[in-house]
Amino acid sequence: MNKAAGLGPVVVDVAGTRLGDDDRRRLAHPLVGGVILFARNFTSRRQVSALCKEIRQLRDPRLLIFVDHEGGRVQRFRKGFTALKPMRCLGEQWDQDPLAACRAATEVGQTIGRELRAVGVDLSFTPVLDLDYGASGVIGDRAFHHDPRVVALLARCLNHGLLLSGMANCGKHFPGHGYARADSHHELPTDERDLEEIMARDAAPYGWLGGALAAVMPAHVVYPRVDDAPAGFSRIWLQQILRDRLGFRGVICSDDLTMEAAAATGDIVARARAALAAGCDLVLVCNQPQLADELLAGLRWRAPRGFAARLEALRAR
Repeated sequence: MNKAAGLGPVVVDVAGTRLGDDDRRRLAHPLVGGVILFARNFTSRRQVSALCKEIRQLRDPRLLIFVDHEGGRVQRFRKGFTALKPMRCLGEQWDQDPLAACRAATEVGQTIGRELRAVGVDLSFTPVLDLDYGASGVIGDRAFHHDPRVVALLARCLNHGLLLSGMANCGKHFPGHGYARADSHHELPTDERDLEEIMARDAAPYGWLGGALAAVMPAHVVYPRVDDAPAGFSRIWLQQILRDRLGFRGVICSDDLTMEAAAATGDIVARARAALAAGCDLVLVCNQPQLADELLAGLRWRAPRGFAARLEALRAR
């Protein structure tokens, strides 16, 4: 029997610090395969640990629980957790002392993994592999460095620290969000560069990290010289490039389908269908419960080959 049998591709959120009736109804749906937590779901370590236990007891102990917990601006849990500096600080340390920066990156990964695992979270959507071009406000100091080689090496160290703590990783935002100025939460960014320039720089860490990446999150960015669809809805980017050219075999997890950059793809069901057809294994629906309900009611889905095994690989070690 498949260990991940019965889990679907939809990742939903919950309203507060305990489950309400609507949360329970959604979590019981067979298309749900995961839950993402936000700052509104956290008041203390004890409380969020109880929430994770409640989620799993309700639905399935194998249900995946995610959080965006990178450090700096993007750290959902605060009180009782180590305050993590933005990843740019590791890049700045690299410029002074590469070996010390590698040690520090490993320690950051261990801290993220250890503290999140202790409360029942399976995976933080980290590391950010975008390059720091100084153009993207939404990426900014979340990026390690402007040099893809430094990004790849520091990310490898951070991933090693996560693994030492029993946690997998998710590189984002493929093939790269750092060059595009627009914030995909509010508008659809475009990147006019050609494929080979993107592959030589922004996408290079994905190839260099290889099997060290357990999951990848594609960008809600259009690269019109490659495809008219944003990367997360593009078979060219996800199948021909990420899977075939770069040889990635892990989980592909969409960015939030409620973001403005995803809206041009259609209603929420159309967005999910397009993302899954392009090659995503999991699709996120965040902060708009009515859209989660619409998706769960309207999506028809059959697990693709290897889906269960890929999900199982994300489970906390």
